[in-house]
Amino acid sequence: MKEKKENVFFKRLKNKYRLVVLNDSSFEEKISIKLTPLNLFVLAGSVMILLIVIVTSLIAFTPLREYIPGYADVGMRRELISVLLRTDSLEYEAQLKANYIQNMYNIISDSIPKENTEQLVTDTSRNYKAIKITPSKEDSLLRAEVESKDPYTLSLNENENNKNNISSFLFFTPLNGLISSSFNLTDEHYGVDIVSKENEAIKATLDGTVLSAGWTLETGHTIQVQHSNNLVSIYKHNSALLKRTGQFVSAGEVIAIIGNSGEQTTGPHLHFELWYDGKPIDPQDYIVF
Repeated sequence: MKEKKENVFFKRLKNKYRLVVLNDSSFEEKISIKLTPLNLFVLAGSVMILLIVIVTSLIAFTPLREYIPGYADVGMRRELISVLLRTDSLEYEAQLKANYIQNMYNIISDSIPKENTEQLVTDTSRNYKAIKITPSKEDSLLRAEVESKDPYTLSLNENENNKNNISSFLFFTPLNGLISSSFNLTDEHYGVDIVSKENEAIKATLDGTVLSAGWTLETGHTIQVQHSNNLVSIYKHNSALLKRTGQFVSAGEVIAIIGNSGEQTTGPHLHFELWYDGKPIDPQDYIVF
């Protein structure tokens, strides 16, 4: 019985019908079309699929999608991403300034800085930790004496009668190389540019405490060291910094790697500055490069 009903149903789908369009006044036949229910179903399904394809294409490939909730303009999305990136950069810079101010306060108040102070650059082109050097007995005694002192005291020895004239200091050459640009107050060039081999180590010119170690758009990776008698040395355009803010460094200790970072540079070199009592001085008057 069920098979008979199914056969009857399929036969009805294949039954032919004629669609005739007549003139109402003369009954003249204008259009005559032979149809079956199956053909009519296929035709309706094809029209629906075609309409779906057309609507989908309009939404996907034309600006009409901007009027549909949930779809945004591509240019607007790019602008939002750019704004998010700039906001993140501003937040990062604000955090760096906050860390700088906190470390300055720690240095001035002679207090221990926070252990979680961010170290901006840890990757270096040379693995200095892998170099094993066995210190001599005299070197060990000297290190013990230096480490026994307060690492955040800006003066080397307050009990000694040190001279206020910095010409009596024994400066360590931060980098051996050629001077490509000398000190010039007129051109607002407050230091010397030293060109040397790639990946050369940059050393502290005197004992002191790292005032700041960070990155700026103009000078790239920059480190500043506070010495005694209101003397500050600045090292700019490095490729990597090996010390962080608040650390005590000794004269001749490696603190950075030569580089070409920042916008105000045209090649790998070190821009080295000396500031005494808040004024720039010519490093070539005190150091032989």
